[in-house]
Amino acid sequence: MSRVLVVVSAADELVLADGSRHATGFWAEEVVESVRVPREAGARVDIATPGGARPVVDAASRTEEFDAYLESISDELSAPLVLADVDPADYDAVVLPGGHGPMADLATDPALGRLLVSFADAGKVVAALCHGPAGLLPAVREDGSFAFAGRRMTAFTDEEERQGGLAVPYSVEGRLRELGAVLETGPAWSSTVVVDGTLVTGQNPQSSADTARAVLKALG
Repeated sequence: MSRVLVVVSAADELVLADGSRHATGFWAEEVVESVRVPREAGARVDIATPGGARPVVDAASRTEEFDAYLESISDELSAPLVLADVDPADYDAVVLPGGHGPMADLATDPALGRLLVSFADAGKVVAALCHGPAGLLPAVREDGSFAFAGRRMTAFTDEEERQGGLAVPYSVEGRLRELGAVLETGPAWSSTVVVDGTLVTGQNPQSSADTARAVLKALG
């Protein structure tokens, strides 16, 4: 049985470029599909957050369907694993769903960075979706090298940010490029998934289910 760790942002707000605060959290569809698809395929899925804090769903992402599934896993969301306590040896894949939350906490989380470096160096599956690739940013080795430099990936694009109308504090796409990642993006709001060996990334919420299925394929 494959073991999948879903790392969810625990942030409930994002400080925007103008200094104002925007209520945020995780994007419902992305967490739902990141958990549901592998579980339905027989994988064991655990949820972790920074500090073991209960994550908050972004109100803009809620629907009756997603709310119902989130309610079905409410006990796990209420008491997630503490990210810093996770042993990489216990899992075959790590998945970082988005929402703007990861830009506020996962992007600078040292425990997540260490976990991702361990996964990358062991050739295990690493997946990130939409703004989840912000969580790849702290994956820097002690020698200063980015664990995913030269790897092909996608993320929520600058064009999608512009169309979304939110003045985010930085460009996830831009920061990944600066670290040496090779960004490949599809049309705005298209289901776009990029697979580079054991690295699986999805561009936006529309890519949620396809990204989860690509994770299963990468797990073999």
